[in-house]
Amino acid sequence: MKAIDTAIPDVKLIEPAVFSDDRGFFFESFSKAKFDTAIGRCVDFVQDNHSRSGRGVLRGLHYQLPPHAQAKLVRVVVGEVYDVAVDIRKSSPTFGQWVGVLLSAENKRQLWIPEGFAHGFLTLSDDVEFLYKTTNYYSPESDRGIRWSDPQIAIDWGASGALTLSPKDQRQPLLADAETFA
Repeated sequence: MKAIDTAIPDVKLIEPAVFSDDRGFFFESFSKAKFDTAIGRCVDFVQDNHSRSGRGVLRGLHYQLPPHAQAKLVRVVVGEVYDVAVDIRKSSPTFGQWVGVLLSAENKRQLWIPEGFAHGFLTLSDDVEFLYKTTNYYSPESDRGIRWSDPQIAIDWGASGALTLSPKDQRQPLLADAETFA
């Protein structure tokens, strides 16, 4: 397992060692000891989530406020997504900045998104299955979001064509109006 810094160093691209031959492939998708070493801190995941989406679905930008803040380790097991993390820590030098990576069943990469970041993804294939581990349980009272198209953040989703968003995601506030981290 290799951790690769992104443009925002707290967000890490995790690249597993994949062993392939004529039978298929094998890789260790998670090892607590290796993961903790790779990101430089001890992490305890308490919940796994699994979503399925069709092409052009945009989910996000989501996060939870303290005391229920969540860090996430995300990956794709079917299809391909453009995955985005936005720094929403007001005290951070990268506040309001974002990083985006392609995650797919083929590249088997994962993205580590620490607490203090909003997260979202756009599906790029007809069928996507997305898995993520979280460091805290889902808490409706702490659940927040930011509009995916906020011009202050200016995410280049690379989207062509109509997107499918939930009514909740269509109504999210702009970053300037959102509750964020200190």
